[in-house]
Amino acid sequence: MRVQASLSRQLLSWQLLIIFVLLASVAVFSVAQTDIAFRANEGRKMLSVAEDLAATDGVRLSLQSLRHSDALAIFAESARSLSGADDVIIADRRGIVLTSPDPAQRGKPLPLGDSTVLNGRSWVGEISTNGVESLVAHVPVISNDSRIIGVVAAGTNTPDVLQGLRQSPENPMALLAFATVLGVAGSVLLARRVKRQTLGLEPSEITRLVEHREALLHGVREGVLGVDEQNRITLVNDQARQLLSLPEDCVGRDIDSLDLNDRARDVLTGRTDGVDQIVLRRGKVVVLNRMPISSVGAVVTMRDRTELVDLQRELAVHRDTTDTLRAQAHEFSNRLHTISGLIELGEYDEVQHYVLRISHRHEQWHAEVTARIHDPATAALLIAKASLAAERGVGLRLHESSYLPEIDEGLSADLVTVLGNLVDNALDALEGSAGTDRWIEVELRGSDEVVAVVRDSGPGVAAEIVEEVFRHGFTTKAARGGDRGLGLALTRQICHRRGGSVQVHNAHGAVFTARLPLEGPQT
Repeated sequence: MRVQASLSRQLLSWQLLIIFVLLASVAVFSVAQTDIAFRANEGRKMLSVAEDLAATDGVRLSLQSLRHSDALAIFAESARSLSGADDVIIADRRGIVLTSPDPAQRGKPLPLGDSTVLNGRSWVGEISTNGVESLVAHVPVISNDSRIIGVVAAGTNTPDVLQGLRQSPENPMALLAFATVLGVAGSVLLARRVKRQTLGLEPSEITRLVEHREALLHGVREGVLGVDEQNRITLVNDQARQLLSLPEDCVGRDIDSLDLNDRARDVLTGRTDGVDQIVLRRGKVVVLNRMPISSVGAVVTMRDRTELVDLQRELAVHRDTTDTLRAQAHEFSNRLHTISGLIELGEYDEVQHYVLRISHRHEQWHAEVTARIHDPATAALLIAKASLAAERGVGLRLHESSYLPEIDEGLSADLVTVLGNLVDNALDALEGSAGTDRWIEVELRGSDEVVAVVRDSGPGVAAEIVEEVFRHGFTTKAARGGDRGLGLALTRQICHRRGGSVQVHNAHGAVFTARLPLEGPQT
């Protein structure tokens, strides 16, 4: 099994590879520059040597007579030793070597390559002889009558790569050695630093850690959202994006730039702190918990409590039904006791009058509600709430202008929820209030929209929390310093979902007005 190299070794290897590639590039560039400089400088030098020798009278006379080869050798060797050239060769007009430092070359054709010297023109270029590259200058020897009588060749060996580096005026070998040492030291220090920053984790461990984090982040049922110190979203899983209805490109964006309500922004940014903060978001009841992380930001976890709240609402309906039945049973028991006492006293006429009076009162309320309210669910709610209010010593009455025609089932369910919350809120507001004249008045109207107005004789809502009472989910009990609730917040949510509104003002008590359009948005 192959063992994967550690992070520090991998970094060191890659850094060294990059350094060596850079150094090789520098070396190639330096050698190329040296080669160009060598060709330019040495080419001019060799051409000058050949021209001077070709213009010497002794060389010209010896070539014309072809009898003074020893003199030609002396002239050639003298020019070579004085100029520092590696080779100085003299050939006749046909290119046959007459004198050369290499005796084996005498009598053989002079290597000309692409030279134009036999045509009477000087030439400088490279000639390969026995695998050795030389930079050579060819100059024709011209007689007094302008004839070519010979050729002078002056050449020097072309340096190899190492010689080119050593001959470079900037001494690149020393620079390359220094750069190598510096690069290796820097790579080692960088590898150690990266190792410390990754907490000693190797690449495979980092990969597994990221994979596990992604699996955990998107596998949990709870929503998870991370923000930095500037309240920008750094991470979010699918559940959080769904619960808060966040866009796909929310990562990296500021919380305040998203389409969220004020309550959600306050909790996500930490302006509102506490455990299990409730946020209403597009029909969902979401519970948020924000945990700050020093020098990083914060992590917000969230859970969907919509189903739980719906169950609570159903339980509340059953509880209200139970309370209503209990109130009716209690009221019926009191009436039976009264009737029993009158019978024992022999007040039979009074018994008859008492039964007729209470029967008439109940039938009158029932008739009044059913005559004006033609939605069965709403009418049943008002009849049931009347018994509950009577047990608490509160009178529930219907405004004389109330009239509600039949409405569809969806609107009826929303109206029952809204009206029930407002009446319960009014009962809570009247609980413990002084005075004997405690009442709640309900006004219902329906044409293009259903308008539900609930007035009470309580202390009203403080002006400074008129908006907060809906935004933060207060009830009137919370307005007096109790715990927070969801009744009014859900009422507002239902009204907004249907394109309506709910407002409150004070007029000798609190007056809540809810508007539910017959046809409106249901998003």
